[in-house]
Amino acid sequence: MKHSISLGVTITVLAMAFLAPLGVCAADVETVMVPMRDGVKLATDIHRPEGDGPWPVILIRTPYNKDGVKGMAPDAAQHGYVMVAQDFRGRFGSEGEDYPVFVHGGWTEHQDGYDTVEWIAKQSWSNGKVGGFGISAPGVALNMMAPSRPPHLVCCYVGVAFSSMYHQSAYQGGAFRKSLLENWLTGNKFNAKNLEMIRAHPNYDDFWKAMDPQRVADRVNVPTLFLGGWYDIFTAGTLESFTTIQAQGGPGARGKCRLVMEAYGHGRSEDLVFPDGTKHPASANMWSWFDLWMKQDGKGIEEIPAVQYYVMGDPNDANTPGNRWRTSDRWPVQAEAKKVYFHPDKKLRLGAPEELFGALSYQYDPKNPVPTIGGANLTISKGPMDQREVEGRSDMLVFTSPALNRHIEITGPVKVKLWVSSTAKDTDFTAKLCDVYPDGRSMIVLDGILRARHRNSMEKSELMEPETIYEIEIDLWATSWVISPGHRVRIALSSSNAPRFEPNPNTGDPSGANDKTATATNTIYMNADHPSHIVLPVVWR
Repeated sequence: MKHSISLGVTITVLAMAFLAPLGVCAADVETVMVPMRDGVKLATDIHRPEGDGPWPVILIRTPYNKDGVKGMAPDAAQHGYVMVAQDFRGRFGSEGEDYPVFVHGGWTEHQDGYDTVEWIAKQSWSNGKVGGFGISAPGVALNMMAPSRPPHLVCCYVGVAFSSMYHQSAYQGGAFRKSLLENWLTGNKFNAKNLEMIRAHPNYDDFWKAMDPQRVADRVNVPTLFLGGWYDIFTAGTLESFTTIQAQGGPGARGKCRLVMEAYGHGRSEDLVFPDGTKHPASANMWSWFDLWMKQDGKGIEEIPAVQYYVMGDPNDANTPGNRWRTSDRWPVQAEAKKVYFHPDKKLRLGAPEELFGALSYQYDPKNPVPTIGGANLTISKGPMDQREVEGRSDMLVFTSPALNRHIEITGPVKVKLWVSSTAKDTDFTAKLCDVYPDGRSMIVLDGILRARHRNSMEKSELMEPETIYEIEIDLWATSWVISPGHRVRIALSSSNAPRFEPNPNTGDPSGANDKTATATNTIYMNADHPSHIVLPVVWR
């Protein structure tokens, strides 16, 4: 299917892009019930190579059914690894309750990841070295497990995974990520209490802090390769994991992690296909990473760039400096933070507005939200898609630059700063960054949202005073993109993007609490005292 990915997708499907082609090598398979510290037993498959061993071990913990990773076992065997696949607590063959999602594998009361690693290390077929592998939810399981510091965990390979469930999965910008959470949880038949619990905690409170790996990054003590995508649902999580652990992790992790950012995300759109976009650097191969740490004791890590990232660009521009892989010794890369200002004539300019009273308003009706078209999604349309279908709506303010006369590279985090007011007690503000092609296509690069009640903090809600002007910031996450000559930069501002985000009812009540809604008049100020703008990280080459 063009823009969708099955909710039942297994780690095998996502991982095969990173495996070197190999012949099949037979492996023995044994299923055991591994006891956790509280007596709950987890269904665990052990895939051993032929021979006597002992071998190093690759561990995969998954909520999608351990049977789905069997296809990786022959490759593991040929590389000289045992592969251990385990169902999450309460999922498929495992005992216990799958509630709440991921917390049982972390560093708190139940530490299923830790217990499994240490159980593996005691087995006769194990040489005591365990590496963790996970793409998507199994990658999240590794982010949760690493801070518990299992003594026999040697390294991890984590792909497209969040580092904070609240900020990147459940309530991005304080707004509920409706399609992602509801479709994933219900489509995979998780315990309904998971969704109920997420709904019960719209603020970043102690519930979320107890399962937030970013808060305990200093506890991680193993080198990890983080693989992400610019259109991924968890782009910010991949970048945050790398930057925090690379700088703040224990001595076994600090300075030894690596980041690889590719052109796509959780599946891809065919609207733009980037040249060589799926040809990953050699170091992105999982076996190269595991061999480095479990067979070579890290010798050669200094030869791998700290950051390898794909710079996207117009696929049909033969002269673009984009559409290629680049390297850096850090993230974010060195760039100039360039402010580009919104003007009342709906133009984007480098100069700040000089008007004394410039502003534009629109009406936002939660019953008629702006429909989602592309972007960083999982089960709905995704990737770089044309936004013209929604840009003509009366509840969108669209600002466009003149055509560029040279290539401009934007690499790094992108933020929008606005001065706003509303007739409502609470509302949302959204922003999209688009690349407008000469033929008129307006291709989404990034988007973001901020729930106004969280303008000062995600930890608490502060309702708005109607008609009062507030300064807010919308985080669009990050990208690496070259805009070609003849193209234009476009920013679209509004208050909804559904079903990517659940529409704010404008009543002051949390979204989803009841069916009440109100139409709000929202205003964006762009004048000398309130110079609303976007900050673009421009890389000059």
